[in-house]
Parts: sequence; C-alpha cells; structure tokens
Amino acid sequence: MSSLAVCVFLWAAALSSGVMAGVYLAFSGFIMRSFNQLSASQSVAAMNAINVTIVRSVFMIIFFGSTIISVCLIVISMLYWDEAGAALVLIAGVVYFMGMFVCTVLFNVPLNNFLATLTDDSHNLQQAWTQYYKVWTSWNHLRVISSLVTCISCIWILSM
Repeated sequence: MSSLAVCVFLWAAALSSGVMAGVYLAFSGFIMRSFNQLSASQSVAAMNAINVTIVRSVFMIIFFGSTIISVCLIVISMLYWDEAGAALVLIAGVVYFMGMFVCTVLFNVPLNNFLATLTDDSHNLQQAWTQYYKVWTSWNHLRVISSLVTCISCIWILSM
C-alpha cells in the first residue's frame, strides 16, 4: 500500500484523527471536570454555549472531513485487500467511523439535545446534569480512544 494517494489518505487520517483525539481528550481531561465543579445551572449553560458555538466552527470541518477520510480508508483497504497492511487500514477506518462518528451521532449529540431543553427551572436540574456528565463523558472517552487508535494505526501503517 505504497501509492501516493494511499499515503495521502493515511497522513490525512493520522492528522485529523489526532486533532480530534486532542479535542475529545481536552473535554474528558479537564473541561467536563471543570464544568462539574460549577453549579448545575452554570454547567448546563456553559455546555449549551459550547454546543451552539461548536457547530459554527472549524471543528465541524475537521469532524466531517475526518469521517469522510475514515470511509475512504475502508474503501482503500478493500481496493488494496491483497496488499500488506490492508487489514490494518480497514481496522483504522472502522474504529474511527464507529468509535468517533457513530458514537457522536447516537450518544453525544442526543445527550446534547437533551441538555439544550433544560432550564434553571427544570425539575431536578442537578440530577439531570449529574447523569448527563457521567454518560456524556463515558461516551466521550470512547471517542478519545477511537481517535487515538486511528491516529497511531495510520502512523504505524505509514512506517511499514
């Protein structure tokens, strides 16, 4: 798997998944933990502000771009299946697509949408934030790991 096009996709996947791993790690490592030290109403307001801002930022270009690249890795692995490293390229693409994109769509975004419905007057706001924090962060850990595994895998494949 030494064609220039394959190398370009592997580097693009390594870099974009590495950036995404860093973003998700920041959330798991200190952003969410910092929010959890605030009152529930402050935590909800801060996370809702991030969720509004992030969809209008460069994050979305990297988010969707890296997802498209992961699908390209899956296709590339099938096109070059008889060559060394194809199975690793497939794994890198699938791990990223499932662990980052599918996880985000099925778990993190619906949780964010739920959070957006909460107000300071919401019944059991503290309980709702505590549950959101716990579940959202757990799924976010999967996004960190998936992104990091893909980044490392692509660099490893490139070094073969």
